[in-house]
Amino acid sequence: TIPLIQPGTAMEYALSSAIKKIAIEDKPLIGFLQGQGEPSLASFRQVLAQLSVLYNVEPVTISDTIDNLSKFKTIAIISPADTFSDAHFSQIDNYLSNGGNLFIAMNRVNADMQTSQGVSLETGLEKWLANKGLLVEENFVVDGNCGTVGVRQQTGMFNFTQQVKFPYMPIITNFEDHPITKGLEQVVMPFVSSITYVGDTSLNFIPIAKSSKKSGTQSLPVYFDINKKWKNTDLPLSNITVAAILSGKISGDMVSKIILVADGDFPVNGEGQQAQQLQPDNVNLMVNSIDWLSDATGLINLRTKGITSRPLDQIEDGTKAMLKWGNFLLPIFIVIIYGIIRMQRRKKLRIKRM
Repeated sequence: TIPLIQPGTAMEYALSSAIKKIAIEDKPLIGFLQGQGEPSLASFRQVLAQLSVLYNVEPVTISDTIDNLSKFKTIAIISPADTFSDAHFSQIDNYLSNGGNLFIAMNRVNADMQTSQGVSLETGLEKWLANKGLLVEENFVVDGNCGTVGVRQQTGMFNFTQQVKFPYMPIITNFEDHPITKGLEQVVMPFVSSITYVGDTSLNFIPIAKSSKKSGTQSLPVYFDINKKWKNTDLPLSNITVAAILSGKISGDMVSKIILVADGDFPVNGEGQQAQQLQPDNVNLMVNSIDWLSDATGLINLRTKGITSRPLDQIEDGTKAMLKWGNFLLPIFIVIIYGIIRMQRRKKLRIKRM
């Protein structure tokens, strides 16, 4: 007998992945750029596990003299730390002019936690993108919907760690209705910057991920005060773009696409003892992007199926208060109503007996 496979289960996903893996003989080639201080392929454990189903993934180094980019369906540039040369950008422009696609996740600013200060990061990539109309601002996005960090506290003879909300670690839940973001719930983007489109209407610009209704930006210099008591006045903005798509004739006469995320660390596990487990949707955002750039969106519906979270702190204060009082009072009302009905039935029964 063959066991039935329930839709939406891990078994369905595994079977679908296995079938696709067997069925595809010549997998498209995805390149991960190396040579400008990017994390090695070993740092993308979770991303590579999903990409390997449909693609072959190889590291690629840009040569000043040899064009070796044309064989890649999509090229990923993740968290470069060193400077690009003009020859590098010439090769990338040539790749785009032939219809190539780029996924870029970059840091415009870095957090130096040793000194608790924010510092600027310049690789030349930010200037190249600005010439295309994509301006990655030299700032930190702060968000009321954020992750927490552990702060050591001492009370008398006892030491303990208290989790404190850290707005420099936004949890992005505001997504555009797009195949890339279909089914995404939340993506953690620590020390992300804002994106502004400064190009013209000849290219198509689509923001796909934004901050919450209570957010803001902080320009350099920035000092990270973990114990700061954040107020609404510190978060006066909303819907700040942190990830976007640019498509059209970006370079040359052929249509190409760039997906830009203003945080280079969100898809990186790290290596060795520094490796960390990522939120599933951090991985899904990058893999979905490469699927969409490579014209292979079939796995997105399976990959992001299901609800992962519905944080209460993202609800308006009025709605939150109503839910809390409803949870408290509704069971009491049900018990009272049941008691009244039971009392009336017993009263009728006594009258009938009499």
